[in-house]
Amino acid sequence: MMCTVCGCGEASVETGKDKAGHAHTHDHTHSHSHPHQHGHGHSHDHAHEHTHDHSHDHDHDHGHDHTHPHDYGRGPAGVHVPGLSQERIVRIERDILSKNDALAAANRVRLAELGVFALNLVSSPGSGKTSLLVRTITDLADKLPLAVIEGDQQTSNDAARIRATGVAAIQINTGKGCHLDAHMVGHALDDLPLAAGGVLFIENVGNLVCPAAFDLGEAHKVVVLSVTEGEDKPLKYPDMFAAADLMLLNKSDLLPHLEFDVAACVANALRVNPRLKILQVSARTGEGLGAFLDWIGAGVAMARATAKAAAPA
Repeated sequence: MMCTVCGCGEASVETGKDKAGHAHTHDHTHSHSHPHQHGHGHSHDHAHEHTHDHSHDHDHDHGHDHTHPHDYGRGPAGVHVPGLSQERIVRIERDILSKNDALAAANRVRLAELGVFALNLVSSPGSGKTSLLVRTITDLADKLPLAVIEGDQQTSNDAARIRATGVAAIQINTGKGCHLDAHMVGHALDDLPLAAGGVLFIENVGNLVCPAAFDLGEAHKVVVLSVTEGEDKPLKYPDMFAAADLMLLNKSDLLPHLEFDVAACVANALRVNPRLKILQVSARTGEGLGAFLDWIGAGVAMARATAKAAAPA
C-alpha cells in the first residue's frame, strides 16, 4: 500500500471491514515503561494500522473515464498510482487529513482537560533530538510530571533511553510509515500514565517532510536542527519550519569545528516563519537549555491555568 498523502509505503493486513467498506486490521504493540510488552487486536473505524504499525485510509476504487486502459495518478512522492486520477488523489488526501484533524482535536481536548502541555518534537534523523530530550527530562524530572511518546519505524531503543531516566515512555513503531498521526497518539494516550499539569513530549519519526502535515493534538511543534546540517534546511523543508513555533539549533558545542553560519541559518528560518522562536542549544554541554526549560515552564503554567478556568466550579 502507499500513503497517498506522503507516498510512504505501509505494511498492512486487510481482514476486517470498517464503516467505509475498507478492510483493515489494527494490530498494536505498545512498549511500556513497565517491563513487559503486550499486543492489542482492534477493529477500528479509522483507516490506520498499528504495530503501533500504522497505515492510512486507502481508496481502492478505480475510475476509468478515458480511452486508454489505465488512469495513472502521480502521488506527491512522484509514484504512479494505477486507477487514481489527480483529482481523486487530492480528495483522498483531504479525507485523510480531515480525519486526522478530527482525532487531533479530540486529543487536544483530552490533554487540555488535564492541563498537560504537549510538545511534538520533529527533526531529520541525526539531529540529536533524543539526546536533547533525555537531557531535558533529566533536568525537569524533579520539577514536573513528565511522559514521553516515542515514534520510530522500528526498535524500542529510544523509549528504553527515556525509561532509564525514570520517566514513563511508550514506543510507537510505524513500520514503513514515516510519521506519527493523531490516531496513533490517541491510542498511546490510552496506555500512558499521564499526570495532570505535566508535560507530554512526543518524539516524532525522523523526517522533515510528512510530520508537518499531521496535527497530533500538541500545543506546539518544536523543530530541532543540528549545526551539522546545512544552513539552508529551513528553505529546503519550509513546511516543517512554517508549522513549528520553536526551533532548537542543537549541537552548538560543535560550532568551533564546523563551517556553519548561524546568522544565515537563523535568517533562513525567519524568512520561512517570521514568528519562529529560535534557541541555540547543546544537549552535551547544556548550553541554552535554561531558556528552553523556561519556555516549557511558561507553557505548563498556561496549560494549568486554562484547565483550571475550564473546570466545573
